[in-house]
Amino acid sequence: MADMSASASLAMTHLAPLAKEFDENKVTPGVLGFVVFAVMALAVWGLMKSMNRHMGRVNFAEADEAAVEGPASDTGKSTA
Repeated sequence: MADMSASASLAMTHLAPLAKEFDENKVTPGVLGFVVFAVMALAVWGLMKSMNRHMGRVNFAEADEAAVEGPASDTGKSTA
């Protein structure tokens, strides 16, 4: 522990006795873990809903080749 900062050393001395009160073989995520999981689940649900809406707006039909290129007389000519 010689390379620890003073604040880290102080935190370890205050938290070490608290850790002994808990059962070392039982670890639970607690309320914070549930809140983080719930927020991530809501974010994924919102993103999937948004993606579904955007994919519904996409037109997958291909345009005619003549309509995309425009008039045949203007292709490849420079105006300068």
